[in-house]
Amino acid sequence: MDNIVILQGPGTPLPSGIPTYTVQVSNVCVTGCSISNIHFRCGWFSSARLINPTVFRRLEFDDCLVNNGDALGAGDSLSFQYANGFPYRLSVSSVTCN
Repeated sequence: MDNIVILQGPGTPLPSGIPTYTVQVSNVCVTGCSISNIHFRCGWFSSARLINPTVFRRLEFDDCLVNNGDALGAGDSLSFQYANGFPYRLSVSSVTCN
């Protein structure tokens, strides 16, 4: 799980004034490993801005799936934006090393 890094920062608010946050998920494995079935602890994650569910979605309380469960290759990253009144504390809960 140390090979997955989550960076999160503020984005431009929506026209309605709701804050947005950009999340970048990176596989920093230096031995060329790919990582799949990446799950995050995410509470009751929700967003006022639609997120492509193949990129990030909440499955149930405190369980969000990244990249539809597909592998994120070594050195690869993906990002998404969400809109909410506060940032979520996202952390890796489980992964599969391929």
